[in-house]
Amino acid sequence: MRGCGVSGAGHEDGDWEGYGPQNPGNDNGNGNGNGQDNGDGKAPGPGEGPPRIPMPRSSVEDTGGPLPESPDVLPVASAPPAPPAPLVLEHDVLRSLLGAWALAACAPEETLAVEEHLGECGSCADEARRLREAVELLQRPEPLDLDPTLRTRVLEGCLERRPPRIPVPEWATPYDAETARLDALLQDFGDAEWHAPVRLRWFEGDEQTSRRTTVAGVIAHLLSVDGMVAVALGLDDPVTGEQRTPQATTPAGRTEAYWRASYFPPTRSVRIPWREQSHNIVRTVSFAGDGSGRLPVPYGDFELPLHDAMLDRAFECWVHAGDIAEAVDYPYDPPAPRHLYGMIDLAARMLPEALAARRRAGLAAPSRTTRHLVPAGEPGRSLRLEIEGSGGGEWLIPLDSPAALPSAAHEVAHVALDGVEFCQLAAGHVSPEEAAAGQDGDREAIRDVLFAAASLSRM
Repeated sequence: MRGCGVSGAGHEDGDWEGYGPQNPGNDNGNGNGNGQDNGDGKAPGPGEGPPRIPMPRSSVEDTGGPLPESPDVLPVASAPPAPPAPLVLEHDVLRSLLGAWALAACAPEETLAVEEHLGECGSCADEARRLREAVELLQRPEPLDLDPTLRTRVLEGCLERRPPRIPVPEWATPYDAETARLDALLQDFGDAEWHAPVRLRWFEGDEQTSRRTTVAGVIAHLLSVDGMVAVALGLDDPVTGEQRTPQATTPAGRTEAYWRASYFPPTRSVRIPWREQSHNIVRTVSFAGDGSGRLPVPYGDFELPLHDAMLDRAFECWVHAGDIAEAVDYPYDPPAPRHLYGMIDLAARMLPEALAARRRAGLAAPSRTTRHLVPAGEPGRSLRLEIEGSGGGEWLIPLDSPAALPSAAHEVAHVALDGVEFCQLAAGHVSPEEAAAGQDGDREAIRDVLFAAASLSRM
């Protein structure tokens, strides 16, 4: 290594330059080893070499000579070229360039000329400002939130490359997606957001009712009602012990029992059991396969097959996620179109039974033109329900009996609604009178169907 003071191989070229050959073992017998004369004026004899350890070198700074250039010093950069002189253009030419200048499409010389002119001409400066504002309107602002379809597209891309060994049934994917979206909304909530007031809204009879709770209370509500699906799958019931009263068989009864059993109002700690339960439900139906979709799930006074119950839970999860987002002033998008279509289809299939229930309760009556209900399996009066927008489609709703066949030949009314607005109506968030529907035909039949859609809602 350089400068270590040890002779031998491995020294770089020039380390020992000017010192002659090395011959360590020859100090002329007098032990001076300095390579000088021996005091008798004689030069060193043969074999007498330079010292084994060279003397310190003198600094070049002490010689008064010019310092050598260091190889590590970069050469001084040359001065930047002078900016080009602005073009000399007439006023009309400069004014014609304002549009290109606003779009940043001018050459550098033209840009310099236009900007020099704008400092002198007030009318052109005003015109340039208006053009720049128009260009800003043409540029679509990029949202800070992630694309709501990003998760679905990423999963689809991954599954195309490597199909899952145990896939999630198609009818369970809306529930999986909506619980994941709600969990993503909750993950950054602080204590203030968890205790933000939320008002749950639904219809009872022909009147809208509501119940005040908090964000944590809404998650506790979802946990207790999702537990009905969990129990049908053989999983643990979140409503335990003394909470299992005779009234705790309906969604509202289970929620009230869970709320009453809490010593304190629900807090952010309810998120973990809710999310674990949703994961367990999706995992269990995935291992069970598509055949489990026919498993009955009791809802107290009625029951749904598992594939419809999962759609129902996905729908309620989305609706209450919107309630939470509204409470904390945060935007929340509708489900993916194919998931939204499944939710609308479930509501449309439940409308005939809802109409019959309202008829038994005296809230709806058979048509004035028919004195009896249509026998099962026979075509009867029908209403065409047209859902527009994302997840839309058309459904024929039998009006006289749930067992009657819908018939286009017996169509007496036509209703058109936006998809999201129809879901808000079915959730009890929009009253039938306020639903902006395109209506044609029997007004009484249309009213009955709209109120039947609102009666699908519950706490």
